[in-house]
Amino acid sequence: MSFNDAFKALSDNTRREILDLLKEKDMTAGDISDYFKITKPSISHHLSILRQAELVNDERKGQYIYYSLNTSVFEDVMKWFISFLNTNNKGKD
Repeated sequence: MSFNDAFKALSDNTRREILDLLKEKDMTAGDISDYFKITKPSISHHLSILRQAELVNDERKGQYIYYSLNTSVFEDVMKWFISFLNTNNKGKD
């Protein structure tokens, strides 16, 4: 997992909205596209970036691919943030 890929993926509002949808349940690209006024190829592009950043997993079930959150990457990013904050707050007391 690359933090650069994760931060790039998280920098886009549409991708953050996709992640919010996936918090509730696993979904197909078609299910996800129903929530947006953009083309299905655009949704696929956003999902590709999220997969590349390892923020989502994909699993084929029959003829559909279901996308789900990969929470371990979120945990790694949060650990980095906490470490960053703790390092920057030392000596400020």
